[in-house]
Amino acid sequence: MPLRQQFAHRLRARAPLIGTFVKLRDPAVIEMLGHCGFDFVVIDAEHAPFGRENLAIAMLAARAANLAALVRIPEVNGAWISTALDCGAAGIVAPQVASEAMAKTLTRMMKHDADRGFSPSTAAADYGTRGIKKHLQAQPLETVLICQIEDPSAVSVAREIAAVAGVDGLLVGPVDLAVSNGMTDPSMPEIKGLAAQVMSAAQDSGKSAGMFLSDASAVAEWSAGGCNLFVLGTDQSFLMQSARAGCAAMRNAFAGNSS
Repeated sequence: MPLRQQFAHRLRARAPLIGTFVKLRDPAVIEMLGHCGFDFVVIDAEHAPFGRENLAIAMLAARAANLAALVRIPEVNGAWISTALDCGAAGIVAPQVASEAMAKTLTRMMKHDADRGFSPSTAAADYGTRGIKKHLQAQPLETVLICQIEDPSAVSVAREIAAVAGVDGLLVGPVDLAVSNGMTDPSMPEIKGLAAQVMSAAQDSGKSAGMFLSDASAVAEWSAGGCNLFVLGTDQSFLMQSARAGCAAMRNAFAGNSS
């Protein structure tokens, strides 16, 4: 089974999946992450400066690494969705989905119709070697839509969003959820309670339940709560954590030698 189709199948079956956000534009970052055991990456075009050319190069790196790549688009926009999918993305992560109507709009934009043009010569279509019919048949099987739930009003309609045909999962953004709730700590019980409601809504609709985590130690807690889709940290955070740890170890060694 081709990689994108395999990823979509596993997501729709609610299999455990682990990924991370990519914010650095160097394609070598994605290639390196492919050696780390992740199931997928999310290229963050919402909060990092990814343009059309950057996305195309990032997708080349993902294919080289045999790694499924999703794109978090910066806005609900058919041009962004079309660009990401034509470049070969395994799916779209849509931020700030706040209503059933918005979810339906997104599912329509994922399809080749009046809102999304069609080309059989894109990277996603294997540069024309698939042919029109095969690509039209294949793309729904190999592209997913994940809706981010990031504020309390969206939590209140998470069940309706999850129930929309074509939505494959819900992803909680705990930091946004905290900030939109007037807080700065996403680990507060109130925020965890809101996130748990989203997990329940996704499960009840048979959709994947996703959570962004900055600390892997929280995986067991959220897995027990029904979460199966985890976005662990970012390429930037991994770099910072490792560099800080290495630098601290060196300075401690210097201090020990001087004593």
